[in-house]
Amino acid sequence: MQKPTLHLTALQLDLAWHQPAENHRRIENLLAAEQKIGDLLILPEMFSTGFSMDAASQAEEMYGPSMQWMQRVAREYHTCVVGSLIIREKGKFYNRFLAMDANGLVAQYDKRHPFSLAKEHLTYQPGKTFVTFTYKGWRICPQICYDLRFPVWSRNRRLPDGSLSYDLLLYVANWPEKRVHHWESLLVARAIENQCFLVGVNRVGLDENQLNYVGGSMIVNPAGQQLDYNRGEVKALNARISLQDLQAYRQKFAFWMDADEFEIKESETLSIVRE
Repeated sequence: MQKPTLHLTALQLDLAWHQPAENHRRIENLLAAEQKIGDLLILPEMFSTGFSMDAASQAEEMYGPSMQWMQRVAREYHTCVVGSLIIREKGKFYNRFLAMDANGLVAQYDKRHPFSLAKEHLTYQPGKTFVTFTYKGWRICPQICYDLRFPVWSRNRRLPDGSLSYDLLLYVANWPEKRVHHWESLLVARAIENQCFLVGVNRVGLDENQLNYVGGSMIVNPAGQQLDYNRGEVKALNARISLQDLQAYRQKFAFWMDADEFEIKESETLSIVRE
């Protein structure tokens, strides 16, 4: 069933290094302080461990403790919990975006662009599938951190029926302070060029590699205006977004109709629907 207005809650967190239980506790404490949790609860990249290359010791199997925790939170707060985890599958490691609601797995997406500067590509398998999923009638596209630098991969494509492939674009990240200007600038650009709502969720704090993070998390409308934003604090961001407003904006500024058609080689497209 389509929900014309979607409430979004995004958590900007200070993550404890390699301590899933502690990170789960920090998230729960932040949720307990909120009056209302959104239909969609967005957590940062590798929210249970921090951005770690020690996949051998930190990886979980699918439906392991962190996924079970996500489902429990989804049930308690009547939401869909999304974020990325280190996942081991068939002897290989993935930086995997997962969406879990009260009934279980809604969608998964493997990071297409491992961050080579941190040698992520030597540990994690790159994803090959462009994923969208439908939740409460909203078409949603998940992306992870470094994917933000590659606009072709996230491009909002026209479907055979003439509509666009997604309404809401999500980026979950561990993006360091030294390049936070790039993060904030590119998030706004992606919302504008894809004529969609966008959520970018980053962490704060110092990690084990002495990298500092200041967040810069934001919720953005199709015109590139920030509906909520924070830099530097542990904080829950909230906004309500409207399908009617999105459709009206796309009709008034139909730039998407003039977009170039293209194909991405060696990739697949997957669309998942969960009402």
